[in-house]
Amino acid sequence: MTDIITAPVLHSLNPATGEVVGSVPITPVREIPAMIQRAREAQREWRRMSLEDRAACLVRGGKVLVERADELGRLLTREMGKPLREGVGEVRGCGAWMEEETRDIAAALQPDHLEDERTISTVFHDPYGVCAAITPWNFPISMPHSLVIPALMAGNTVILKPSEETPLIAQAYVEVLSAFLPSDVLSIVHGADEQGKALVAGDVDIIAFTGSRETGKKILGSASGGLKRVILELGGKDPLVVLHDADIDKAARFAALNSFRNAGQVCVSTERIYVDERIAPEFEQALLRHAGELPVGAGEDESTRIGPMINLRQRDHVLSHVDDAVKKGAHVLGQGPSAQGNFLQPTVLTGVSHEMDIMREETFGPVACVMRFRNDDEAIALANDTPFGLGAAVFGEEEHAAQIGRQLDAGMIGINKGCGGAAGSPWVGAKQSGYGYHSSREGHRQFTQARVVSRSKPS
Repeated sequence: MTDIITAPVLHSLNPATGEVVGSVPITPVREIPAMIQRAREAQREWRRMSLEDRAACLVRGGKVLVERADELGRLLTREMGKPLREGVGEVRGCGAWMEEETRDIAAALQPDHLEDERTISTVFHDPYGVCAAITPWNFPISMPHSLVIPALMAGNTVILKPSEETPLIAQAYVEVLSAFLPSDVLSIVHGADEQGKALVAGDVDIIAFTGSRETGKKILGSASGGLKRVILELGGKDPLVVLHDADIDKAARFAALNSFRNAGQVCVSTERIYVDERIAPEFEQALLRHAGELPVGAGEDESTRIGPMINLRQRDHVLSHVDDAVKKGAHVLGQGPSAQGNFLQPTVLTGVSHEMDIMREETFGPVACVMRFRNDDEAIALANDTPFGLGAAVFGEEEHAAQIGRQLDAGMIGINKGCGGAAGSPWVGAKQSGYGYHSSREGHRQFTQARVVSRSKPS
């Protein structure tokens, strides 16, 4: 993605029009060690603040996000492309939940008290120090937010490296929060691979990354030399299993929305659909019908349900997957993946197989791939035939679907729904979709060092 960097300034382009939305200065690599040092010095005071005082700073920033949600949401949409109501909702949601979120984190970080016949122990949850947070472009506020807030609440300072595709909204987010934080508690690095590598190689204590599997591997390798703590949420190739006793229309509607939402640029998009052969024809027609109800257009157009791909490279990646599938025998139902600029029409493929790239590699685009199965055992084997393991979904009679769901190799499984859990559930991947996780008591504690202080019981 470095081809948009042609000068010391990083230009952000509107994927719907190609116009320059704005620009930010690229952070010189030589300055990154000094930024880390300033963050380390600021952390000494930040960690001394109580959880309640840290939360108060962040809650004030959250209120500003809510107040400016329309403005910042429009900026997000112009920079990333998603429909305006989703952009505004992303900003407003991060701000509106800040008070509850910081309260939950504070509760998770309270010390644990243990004792046996001889010993009393207290387990404290102390900050590591400086956290490098590296985030993608597809949810350019909520992804940074999911790393920055628990890291700061834990008493770490944070240096955020957002995607070079969406620097403006990330800069605005940092400026909003930093207005209520001590200097250098939260800072931002702009640039592409060179800046990210320098930050990972720098004197940071913990690295929290959300992005591709290949980049995650590189970060893990770089971090290993210093045994730095690493939290990785990586890509997915999420399966949807539709059993013979499913509500076909409900399953098809979910398949369309989850395959095409955000133009398929979601880590838990449905990328593989396995349907019982007994109901497959009816399901495929219902899926095609629901796909046709999702207009494609610029995010600022109120009628738009699917915006553009982030750039031409991502568009061409998706088209290459579709072309490979068609050459190997897949069929395009309805309208094909016609492309104008960065826009792709939602596409339904049938007759796919695991010999096709589109069923093996992350596509990250608005394509729904349908493969038929003969029995439950085959459905389970197909769904698990992947190195990825982020999310999954099963539609069918409730107990039947739950029994199948328990056999899937994913971190999060939805039964007749998406994979997201109830409040307090971890956001967690299995296999090569990363390790560590976000949210929940255990997720918040990942940003801390457990420290056990023990004393003998009085005799």
